[in-house]
Amino acid sequence: MTDLSIIIPALNETEGIRVTLDRLRDAVRGIDAEIIVVDDGSTDDTALQAEAAGVRVIRHEKNRGYGAALKTGIRHARAEVIGIADADGTYPVERLAGLFQEMGSTYDMVVGARTGARVAIPPLRRPAKLALNVLANVLTGQKIPDLNSGLRVFRRAVAEKYIHFLPSGFSFTSTITLAMLNDDYLVKFVPIDYYPRAGKSKIRALRDTSGFLLLILRVTMYFNPLKIFLPVSGLLLLATAAAFVFDLHSAAGLSDKTVVLSLATGMVFLVGLLADAVAHR
Repeated sequence: MTDLSIIIPALNETEGIRVTLDRLRDAVRGIDAEIIVVDDGSTDDTALQAEAAGVRVIRHEKNRGYGAALKTGIRHARAEVIGIADADGTYPVERLAGLFQEMGSTYDMVVGARTGARVAIPPLRRPAKLALNVLANVLTGQKIPDLNSGLRVFRRAVAEKYIHFLPSGFSFTSTITLAMLNDDYLVKFVPIDYYPRAGKSKIRALRDTSGFLLLILRVTMYFNPLKIFLPVSGLLLLATAAAFVFDLHSAAGLSDKTVVLSLATGMVFLVGLLADAVAHR
């Protein structure tokens, strides 16, 4: 049986796909591994180059998204351990073999965290990436060096548990990271480098950053809603207390604002308890 299935989603990556595949094939010598390129509706010769490289190619007739390509690859994989990498030359794919060995029988996922000596993340994306990582750290209560790295290995059975929940877009990797951490799976982060990409980026900074923010909140609500409801109800409680103190020093007595704030505090707290009960059922 195949030990490792490596899935590479590709959309119009003719400039980087062949070099990536050559490097990857050299890296996994000695491992019983298969390489699957999922061509996500490319309009160039990405699929033809992948086929010429001798790897397994699965084609989407139209573009369905990064996450959708990964899910297609997972469904068609032969191994119980899945590795993923990008086709644009940004990730050191030769590290996949090491991540696979690091995983062993202990970890459920090993992530190549882009915290190495050479990390070429565009300056405009750095502030948003840092802010999202900090928010994810706070909401999960764990340190996450790299929330959405596209170089990682994980157990297929765990991914299939979340397959209905994993999105079809770029947030696939962020979602599976948050989901596994919230469900207390063993996840290890290993520093890697990150290089300038070949070809044009598919990421749109404003749209994708706002999407990642909503994703973090949504996943936290799904797995641990009290992480959101308790801070909100706490802020409302402080506002209620401040309004009550103000009313005590006012000749008008208890105001409608204080009453509304107290009711809102109780409602948010109770809804949070209900959401937590549903999430843990």
